Amino acid sequence: MSATPVIALREITKVYGEGATVVNALRGVSIDIAHGEYLAIMGASGSGKSTLMHIIGCLDQPTDGQYFLDGVAVATLDSYALGVVRNRKIGFVFQSFNLIPRTTALANVELPLVYAGVKKVERRERAMLALESVGLGDRVDHTPNELSGGQQQRVAIARAIVTNPSIILADEPTGALDSESTAEVLDRFDRLHGEGRTLIVITHEHEVAERAARVIRLRDGSVLEDVRQSASPSARPVGAPS
Repeated sequence: MSATPVIALREITKVYGEGATVVNALRGVSIDIAHGEYLAIMGASGSGKSTLMHIIGCLDQPTDGQYFLDGVAVATLDSYALGVVRNRKIGFVFQSFNLIPRTTALANVELPLVYAGVKKVERRERAMLALESVGLGDRVDHTPNELSGGQQQRVAIARAIVTNPSIILADEPTGALDSESTAEVLDRFDRLHGEGRTLIVITHEHEVAERAARVIRLRDGSVLEDVRQSASPSARPVGAPS
């Protein structure tokens, strides 16, 4: 891993509302995330974990504090540059999959490449490879309603990696899945981490966090705990006793 963090958060605060309706979603959060780390961010509802995910993913801006991505101050980037960062550096995986319903798996995975201006032949080839890498090479022409929940999430993972981002940011990626599908998705995450990608998973599920090498727990917008775990939990089946 590089000595320079891929993500550096410095005293990040986020305030919503004003007057009597002020909500302090984040209160001075400082975190360094190294290249190639597998990190889980945990916390109860209202702890600030989703707000933190949106800031890390350049989907929202902090009220105060500094965010450095690959050494660049995110606050200095204009909307176009932020769009490029979201498209090329960060792959997003969401609990609700966010697939286009009446569009094939292949077309869903191609979408980030369309935004990136990649020509049709190349983007189709890259989307096929991404789907094959998640074990769905035989489902490319299926629409989301023809796929199981676990398969839909694997399509979402293929879409997240098709631009070859260095960071994968997953928000409650197993929240809508059964235990078998959860295990499949987490196995895919293990492989992505093994390829050297930085993997950040927002979750409230302990069996998901057990796969990560590091766990940060938030409470009321502050870091409650930042611990490193054994590298071996990924070998355990989901739901197995630790």
